[in-house]
Amino acid sequence: MSNPPKVVLAYSGGLDTSIILKWLQTERGAEVVTFTADLGQGEELGPARDKAILLGIRPENIFIEDLRETFVRDFVFPMFRANTLYEGQYLLGTSIARPLIAQRQIEIARQVGATAVAHGATGKGNDQVRFELGYYALEPDIEVIAPWREWEFKSRESLLRFAELHQIPIAKDKRGEAPFSVDANLLHSSSEGKVLEDVSEPAPEFVHGRTVSPEHAPDTPTVITIDFARGDPTAIDGIPLSPAALLTRLNGLGHDNGIGRLDLVENRFVGMKSRGVYETPGGTILLAARRGMESITLDRGAAHLKDELMPRYASIIYNGFWFSPEREMLQAAIDQSQANVTGRVTLKLYKGMASVIGRESPFSLYDKELVTFEEGSAYDQRDAAGFIKLNALRLRVAAKRDQRLAGNAPDLPVSDEVGGDVSVLDPL
Repeated sequence: MSNPPKVVLAYSGGLDTSIILKWLQTERGAEVVTFTADLGQGEELGPARDKAILLGIRPENIFIEDLRETFVRDFVFPMFRANTLYEGQYLLGTSIARPLIAQRQIEIARQVGATAVAHGATGKGNDQVRFELGYYALEPDIEVIAPWREWEFKSRESLLRFAELHQIPIAKDKRGEAPFSVDANLLHSSSEGKVLEDVSEPAPEFVHGRTVSPEHAPDTPTVITIDFARGDPTAIDGIPLSPAALLTRLNGLGHDNGIGRLDLVENRFVGMKSRGVYETPGGTILLAARRGMESITLDRGAAHLKDELMPRYASIIYNGFWFSPEREMLQAAIDQSQANVTGRVTLKLYKGMASVIGRESPFSLYDKELVTFEEGSAYDQRDAAGFIKLNALRLRVAAKRDQRLAGNAPDLPVSDEVGGDVSVLDPL
């Protein structure tokens, strides 16, 4: 008799993934290995272990790992080096967590000899794409099981009946439909569905769990400094912090000052529009600080090119292509741009806003002598005349043509008042 197939399940310990676990055992005859990642979602993960054991999982097949430092250092910070925003607003808090989960699932599958991986994403969302693109990029022949696309359950009631049949604990608050769903990690929280599905209605205040409302934030501003080294934050108020500790500290400051709320209708990769209410308190502060740091350390051409590349980079991550060649190519260019993004930014946090009020760097390109209104030798204002005339030349040529074709201007040379004739326009 052959051994049952071994499957590594991304397991939260919640009702839905517990039902998936039992379904894999009963309907697929699988030996299930559970993987639960602590990405800073703010939940106690001990119950996930207890529930997995209750459902028959052997202790050696239960993996619960604290990945907060890895998450921030190797995924969040590289993404932030591009000042990444999807559709101009979304800081990609859910998107950036999925490749790490997929990566660890594949690593565990190799470790335990599993031939398949499973996730709890539905067939309507982006996460199924993100998980599975990650799996296939890392292990091209892995079997992927997506129960929400495969099983016969048609309603919440049928799921609950299955749970009761197999003695899966059901909390009282899981008996009815939740008012909205939440996904969270150290970077953000995402709320969707139910009370948020009418996009004409404001999100109820109870949806927000990571920030006080800006109206109720303190009346006195909070002033902080953030230090950067090669594009990544390293310290707050001069105190060095690890990546996860730094983001945790920024989250606390953002929470207290009502910073980081976003109500967004976005375009999902699978084709539909969806509404998400996001809270990214620390990330919102970090984005403002990073742009402040880059404003004095990046050359104009590099800064503008980064801004042009960013939407493409954001879409790559949003759509689940973290492990793709194009993301790696863009990452190399982005990381190269950060060589001199080092220094200190001072910010004021006040009632929902994170404002840069000071910046300094040993690599600063800002030259006070060039921009001062006082007369100096660094810049000769008379040089601007020729610069402007050269840049205006094509505009003047086009304007002369249009005037001539309209029949209201003679064919005249385009002359430069400073240096004489620079060209003669022949009749068209």
